[in-house]
Amino acid sequence: MECLHISIKGVVQGVGFRPFVFSLANELSVKGFITNTSDGVSITAEGDNLDIFLERLRKEAPPLAKIMSMDISPAGCAGFKDFSIHESVDTGSFTLVSSDISICADCLRELLDPEDRRFLYSFINCTNCGPRYSITRSVPYDRVNTTMHVFTMCRACEAEYRNPCNRRFHAQPNACPVCGPRISLIFGDETPAVGPEGLRKTTELLKDGKIVAIKGLGGFHLSCDAGNIDAVERLRERKRRNNKPFALMAGDVNTIKKFCHVSEYEELLLASPSRPIVLLRKRKDTEMPEAVSPNNRHLAFMLPYTPIHYLLFRMPQAAAPDVLVMTSGNISDEPIVIHNEDAVSKLSGLADAFLLHDRGIFMRVDDSVVRVRGRDPVVEKTGPSWSSIPDLSLFFIRRSRGYVPDPIPLNSDGPDVLGCGADLKNTFTLTKGRYAIPSQHIGDMENYETLRFFEETLRNLKMVYRAEPVAIAYDLHPGYLSTQWALKQGVDACSTAVTTCGIQHHYAHIASVMAEKGLEDKVIGVAFDGNGYGEDGTLWGGEFLIADLAGYRRAGHIAAVPLPGGEAAIREPWRIAVGYIIKAAGHEIWEYLEPSGFVQKYGREKIGNIIRISEQKSLSPLSSGAGRLFDAVSALIGVCDRNTFEGEAAMALESLVMDDLGDDYAVDISFKDPMEIDFSMTFLSILSDIRLGVEKGIIAAKFHNAVAFSVVKVVVKLALTNNLKKVVLSGGVFQNFHLLNRVVKDLRREGLQVFVNELVPCNDAGISLGQAYIIRERIKRGLICRT
Repeated sequence: MECLHISIKGVVQGVGFRPFVFSLANELSVKGFITNTSDGVSITAEGDNLDIFLERLRKEAPPLAKIMSMDISPAGCAGFKDFSIHESVDTGSFTLVSSDISICADCLRELLDPEDRRFLYSFINCTNCGPRYSITRSVPYDRVNTTMHVFTMCRACEAEYRNPCNRRFHAQPNACPVCGPRISLIFGDETPAVGPEGLRKTTELLKDGKIVAIKGLGGFHLSCDAGNIDAVERLRERKRRNNKPFALMAGDVNTIKKFCHVSEYEELLLASPSRPIVLLRKRKDTEMPEAVSPNNRHLAFMLPYTPIHYLLFRMPQAAAPDVLVMTSGNISDEPIVIHNEDAVSKLSGLADAFLLHDRGIFMRVDDSVVRVRGRDPVVEKTGPSWSSIPDLSLFFIRRSRGYVPDPIPLNSDGPDVLGCGADLKNTFTLTKGRYAIPSQHIGDMENYETLRFFEETLRNLKMVYRAEPVAIAYDLHPGYLSTQWALKQGVDACSTAVTTCGIQHHYAHIASVMAEKGLEDKVIGVAFDGNGYGEDGTLWGGEFLIADLAGYRRAGHIAAVPLPGGEAAIREPWRIAVGYIIKAAGHEIWEYLEPSGFVQKYGREKIGNIIRISEQKSLSPLSSGAGRLFDAVSALIGVCDRNTFEGEAAMALESLVMDDLGDDYAVDISFKDPMEIDFSMTFLSILSDIRLGVEKGIIAAKFHNAVAFSVVKVVVKLALTNNLKKVVLSGGVFQNFHLLNRVVKDLRREGLQVFVNELVPCNDAGISLGQAYIIRERIKRGLICRT
């Protein structure tokens, strides 16, 4: 007989861990107790089978549990009579909070079973599914610390909640139609329809072409029938979404397959407990209206992840649309709406009706967006399951619901710090102990409402993880709202010795991959994005860095060109194309533009004005941005000459690429220090191909191949001259899979190790992780904080 104290840290609360341990202990005749603490779970176990008990704890933990560490120490035998579950204890430390989980198969079966007491109940859940992060106000994760504290459980629910053998044991959102939250539909002056009748009425309105604001897990969606062109265009017009693709929801995978190619891996990902939006390749014969995803070869699909969503598609005696648009419920540039009152007041100009409920959302969380990179997984003989998905193939575009606040393990313990991120696609990252905790998608830091969202999320995660940052890292761009906020914290908190440190934008991109992979020594970093503030005052964005945790050296870059009109050139990339042709052709520019059709399209006077503006440095800042390069080519060949959302022109260009074409264009690489890639010859060659009537898809492929060739050429040279083997690729341009896959393949063929983002997006949403990693590791090493 022996007795052990076992302390387990990780995601072990709200995931069925305590009932699992209770059942295992009873099976093995182990006595003692288990309790939730604010740093995980604590077990005191007494018996003769503790070796087997410990082995099975590790191997058979519930699928949603994530054991990060298990500390075991001997304890004195106390002669326990049984194994019990004790009340939670707040030890003053922290534990990891589970992300929100889609409805499980058991709850879905009960939801649709006329004999079950929760038949058609919109808030059915259990220990294995349902809301977590979005309803958590503080830790430990107990009902009193969630937004469910206002609902008193009925006798039947209380019995389930108290029974360790029931799968609803300590399921904090546990409820039923008698005692739990309720839904109601508001449509004009009609009497609100509640419960199942509200859902039936909602499906009728959607089928009739109406736009409905639907309150979900982490906020509101604006929804309409995706097959109704008038409804889709009306929603796009009301939301002023321009050409940005809409997210879609279908009731099952077979419906999605009618519109998209779905691989085995993509199907597993769609049906995984995280239920992200997955970008899928359109079928050529798809009947989905072009207005859903204009000029894009992909559609953004997800499956239902809440009971409400499932009931929209499976409501008895209701004819729902096959596919619904499910776009974020917000007005332009503001965070997703979470409160009923705000929805009715702010979204009344967008929605015709409102499907509301009274379960509070404490943390707003947008849907995650992912793509599949690489081959399908090798599926075991037992058959495919979501748990067989290799992380290697998951490529984040937006990391939010279902994945936040999952931590990213770091090499070792370190101080609490905060990375504030960039202004576009903002996230922040806190570090605590040996973990980095990136926030959910905050959005573009363009207004007070988004800043408030940033601050409320930061307050919550600091409280949940008991984090008090001793240093704050920020972007160097003086105009960023996130930068101004960070500097203000340094001034306001000077008495508490909070250090603030500026980290160059592209250096932070590279560091985000280093943090994921635990890299500390020098690497060759390639950071390709639209633009970021450079140390020389120009806009960088096509960067080759030799970097480690102490700092970086700019070892190469794309040759800078003027952005005629500054921000106007980013919105109208044909201006950037003119800038590139000026650089390539000089005074002979008209001889190249006339035969290309460019003059006929924009007019000699308009182009002449852009030429004059490009000569004025105050009106035309220099940029080496790779994203601007792609924008310019997209405009030049007539694919997209106006960005109605970030990256539109580049995405439209990628969608034309002929994947199996190996030809490229000439590029001029100057092997000086720093090295410089000049695409002037590329532009002249593209103009020549336009005159010859070459297909746009061929031009797009040759251009992509030219960029990939130049990246590989520069990296190989830097590897030889610096005796380095590790290469890091990051930045939003590497969301372009044709470019990324070719660069990775060719660099590995050269014998180099290549690392890319896998746990956070490679776009600006990953910046905060890199910032936090740099400043944290510098403090640990006693380095002076410098940019």
